[in-house]
Amino acid sequence: MAEGLGRAQAPAGWQVYSAGSRPGRLHPLAVETMNEVGIDLSHHYSKGLDAVPLAEADVVITLCAEEDCPVAYTGARRLNWAIPDPAAPRGSEDEQREAFRTVRDTIKQRLQDFWREHEEPA
Repeated sequence: MAEGLGRAQAPAGWQVYSAGSRPGRLHPLAVETMNEVGIDLSHHYSKGLDAVPLAEADVVITLCAEEDCPVAYTGARRLNWAIPDPAAPRGSEDEQREAFRTVRDTIKQRLQDFWREHEEPA
């Protein structure tokens, strides 16, 4: 979700990548809730840190809350946005869907704030 939102919102000159410390399957509710805001994740897939060009990164944003944050040893500025994993088991399917929407909207707002402060890559 973060990669889809980041790519949709990024100003010119920015490249956005996403990776996880424990990549798994792309959750169907992530695809569904992103479709609700016009972003198609059907071609996305979960990647590990070794699949993204960390050495070229200007900024690394981690979204860890209750899970272990990946460590990226780069000269990049590092930000941590403690956002709960919406895929963590919880309640009914409607409650899970709402968790994905909440996370989507939180990431969207944080990225909008970030882009306002960083019009150009470092």
